[in-house]
Amino acid sequence: MPHTRTAVYTGSFDPITLGHLHIIERASHLFDVLVIGIGINADKRPLFNTADRVDLVKRVTGDIDNVRVEVFEGLAVDFVRSLNANIMVRGIRPLTDIAGEFTMMMANHQLDPGVETVFLMADERFAHVSSSLLKQIASMSDDDEQLAKFVPLAIIKPLREKMRKRSQAISAAE
Repeated sequence: MPHTRTAVYTGSFDPITLGHLHIIERASHLFDVLVIGIGINADKRPLFNTADRVDLVKRVTGDIDNVRVEVFEGLAVDFVRSLNANIMVRGIRPLTDIAGEFTMMMANHQLDPGVETVFLMADERFAHVSSSLLKQIASMSDDDEQLAKFVPLAIIKPLREKMRKRSQAISAAE
């Protein structure tokens, strides 16, 4: 039986952006199996709960045959090993991510020298896209065409609904 090359791309994906999706599509061509690991971080307050994030990621990656989505808690490097994988995929945006990702790669290497990190540079169209930026745009603009420059179309309606509920909750608390 041939060896299967499994890679793992971890993140919060809150929500998944066009930048994330572009990295997923590219990585899916490089490896036999690509696992999207949606991390649970107790210190963060995500916009979408874990089940919603899994659903949204599955919705926009469902047509990519070798991609599957899983949830994990704890260290990403431990999650990678739990899948019998040894490759972590990381998407990096020029200037903003390199130092942090390099530090994380070095820490992961100390934790498990057998896990390699593969960096994929974000396409210039998505180099500026972040979940926090798109949340800001979603809260300030009603134009779905503008939002579609940052997130897959399937994410726009759920994102708008979450932003509306968050806005209502903040207004009610004031």
